[in-house]
Amino acid sequence: MTNSELCPCGRTQVTPGKSAKAVALPYAGCCGRYLDHWGDAAAPDAESLMRSRYTAFVLERADYLQATWHPSTRPAALDFEPGTKWLGLAVRRHRPTGEDRAEVEFVARYRVGGRAVRLHETSRFVREGGRWFYVDGDIHP
Repeated sequence: MTNSELCPCGRTQVTPGKSAKAVALPYAGCCGRYLDHWGDAAAPDAESLMRSRYTAFVLERADYLQATWHPSTRPAALDFEPGTKWLGLAVRRHRPTGEDRAEVEFVARYRVGGRAVRLHETSRFVREGGRWFYVDGDIHP
């Protein structure tokens, strides 16, 4: 992915001025700063980490997903479903649940094997040593 391409997570920023409008952020100014500089740049909050993890799934970056998964729940390995086409992400809610804990509710859409899939989850995150980690989540029907 080039730095000028729009970030897969779909995050927008409102342009200032009289004709303010939401514009999608480029990869470099959004999730790219975390995925491409892991160790140097950490997501500032649970929502940013969740968005960067979605982007890592789109880009099949198992290294980043493993590094941002809390060791207590991290799987030994990750496999990606061949032919998966990620279609979009909608963050419904981001809320702190403690000083170093938060939840993010989201819907991720993708297509695999010609079948559309909608993943609706409330994910739990924890901050340790100044970094946010994905812990686990509840999938909604």
